[in-house]
Amino acid sequence: MNIKTIVAAALLAAFVTPAFAADEFYVVQDVKTKKCTVVDQKPVDTTTTVVSPSGTIYKTRSEAETGMKSVKICTSD
Repeated sequence: MNIKTIVAAALLAAFVTPAFAADEFYVVQDVKTKKCTVVDQKPVDTTTTVVSPSGTIYKTRSEAETGMKSVKICTSD
């Protein structure tokens, strides 16, 4: 009976954990175009770079968009 409880808890944790990660937004810059955007997943490829101040992780998209305005390389042309 205890093994069933442990397995059930592990499965529940496996499905719930990604839902918590959905509250992360990053300001990234495209390496080629130098254009900044807000994304909801941390980039893992080399075509974009996180440019948030000190690697800031924002909780909402609107916070990230406001933060993007404060990033110097995103506001310069």
